Amino acid sequence: MNHPQSPVGLADQAAEAVRAINHTTRTPGADWQYPSDAYSLIGTLAHLSRMLPQAITQALQPVTDAHTAGRLTVDGGKDPDQAASSAVQTARVAIGRAQRLAETLDQVHSALSPLGYDISDGEDEFADCPQCAAEDDDGEVYPHCCGCGADGSGERPDCTCA
Repeated sequence: MNHPQSPVGLADQAAEAVRAINHTTRTPGADWQYPSDAYSLIGTLAHLSRMLPQAITQALQPVTDAHTAGRLTVDGGKDPDQAASSAVQTARVAIGRAQRLAETLDQVHSALSPLGYDISDGEDEFADCPQCAAEDDDGEVYPHCCGCGADGSGERPDCTCA
């Protein structure tokens, strides 16, 4: 078993977190029903993917250190130089793909930015929050300012309910 704070233990926790995201986003719920929920999740996933290239690079450090020290062995007696080179080259491909994933998720994040949830049908589910139901000086309502709902239009400038 890996120590929870070891690199592998932390990666296990990240994988479990993604599995939990996959599970909890299957159906709508209190924390998963508005376009801004998707906007926030995609933004966080983009952030996560931007960190993957560094994690991949640093994950190879024990291999490159063992190779540099002449201590790298390969099952079956194969050539350590070739094995290390193959691992580094394949990791470079993974890094490039992670960077493209981050760029693409940033584009999705931008595309989600203007999307909102129409509450104009007369059922104002945010009316029970006095701050969110209040209008600003220009008569604009920001129903998502305390996180109780989301229309994706931006933060209420005078919101104190968070």
